[in-house]
Amino acid sequence: MPAKSNTASRRIAIIGSGFSGLCLGIKLKQLGIDSFTIFEKAGRVGGTWRDNTYPGAACDVPSFAYCFSFEQKTDWSRKWAPQSEIFDYMEECARKYDLIPHIRFNTEVASAKWDDDACVWRIRTVAGEEIEAEVLVSGVGQLNRPHMPKISGAENFKVVAFHSARWRHDVDLSGKSVGVIGNAASAIQFVPQIAPKVAKLHIFQRSANWMIQRGDFAYSEESKRRFARSPLRTRLYRWLIYFQHEMNWPTFRGYTFLASRVAKAADEYMRTTVKDARLHPILTPDYKLGGKRILISDDYYAALNRENVEVITAGIDHISDNAVVTKDGRNVPVDILIYATGFESTAFLAPMAITGRGGRQLQEEWKSSPRAYLGLGVAGYPNFFMMYGPNTNLGHNSIIFMIECQANYIIDCLRRMDRNSIDAIDLRRDVMDEFDARVQRELADTVWATTDKSWYKTDSGRITNNWSRSTISYWWRTRRADLSKYERLARSQAHRRAEVIKLERKEPTAA
Repeated sequence: MPAKSNTASRRIAIIGSGFSGLCLGIKLKQLGIDSFTIFEKAGRVGGTWRDNTYPGAACDVPSFAYCFSFEQKTDWSRKWAPQSEIFDYMEECARKYDLIPHIRFNTEVASAKWDDDACVWRIRTVAGEEIEAEVLVSGVGQLNRPHMPKISGAENFKVVAFHSARWRHDVDLSGKSVGVIGNAASAIQFVPQIAPKVAKLHIFQRSANWMIQRGDFAYSEESKRRFARSPLRTRLYRWLIYFQHEMNWPTFRGYTFLASRVAKAADEYMRTTVKDARLHPILTPDYKLGGKRILISDDYYAALNRENVEVITAGIDHISDNAVVTKDGRNVPVDILIYATGFESTAFLAPMAITGRGGRQLQEEWKSSPRAYLGLGVAGYPNFFMMYGPNTNLGHNSIIFMIECQANYIIDCLRRMDRNSIDAIDLRRDVMDEFDARVQRELADTVWATTDKSWYKTDSGRITNNWSRSTISYWWRTRRADLSKYERLARSQAHRRAEVIKLERKEPTAA
């Protein structure tokens, strides 16, 4: 076990126990650092993999690449892991690395305010508790707040309605007329699962998506044994998956040869699977491949062949007390309405209120568009880091890779602060502005910029979610922290004297 770092004396507050929070917590534990607390608003770890329990929920990154590199799971049941296995893996990691004592469950953070004199974050929970920490890390990610579209009359719907990320398992869909608003990543997973049960399934599609075949399969027991026996085999398999996906990056940069091949394969897959030729035009996207999230499924198109399934593209005008009314005047009665409308992906830290130096409000600064250096730091907010922050999402590889890069960077910052006896660091404004300008220039040359609307963009059209280069380039930029890009801050002398007096007056511990 490595010797304890001076960071052991810094109180570190981590918000969220999804993959980000768990990763940073584990790496701190591995360094012998115990002075951290993970604040989790729910009663269990898991983040989005705890919340999204809809039928068919699964990852869109191969299983062997969707786990920590330092804790490789070898007994995945399938190439594409189902939600339950990912959630179990996360809980097992929390237990194995003894994180549970560090997690404050059912504790939601409402706000955090930086104290310039004391160089601490004053954190307040929803319950009113006040907590101090020298370092604040947000691990809430981009996919934690379900998006509910503003549809006229939605509040008047008198039957059952829920979002796919808050699935109502107590609701029996059997024999019911079900309406699904949305046809993207979540819908394509649960639609094939519920279609055989319902009497009628109406899919309200706003736009078509590019979809490629998943090619899922179950790992044999012999394969699992081989992976377990040979760490080298498993590591090579993981790297094979990584590089196969990394090679898809040129598609998003507009390299037409690769993109045209993938688009052609996707179009053939749709046309050969969907039997009703009248559906082909409405299932054909009107934007470039990769402009929005590329979906993967082996069974969504097949589900559209069922007689009880229909795709409606007229657009929704309003919702009545028991029906969805489309813009062409059609009244579609439904017993159950399911919103598969994604997340508030560009809101990031909402609804938390983060107050930095001089009383500056992060929500106000981010009103037009969130931005951060490497998706990790914001000028004016000392000792504050984000994981899976602005412009760190991917369209082609595993976010776990990015999360590990971010955890390593944060820890390197803390190490260098210790080495130089620095109380706090604050990202320089010019560094953040230059970085953001470069990222936006690079993003302007990607296919994401050619699409009018997507969950990668704000309402103003700014791409605020995705990383502008390969994951290798992100690793290179985060492999080592450069404190010359930060302003160094120190606690006031008054606070230092107060701490000395407090220590001198502290009564000896009873034997």
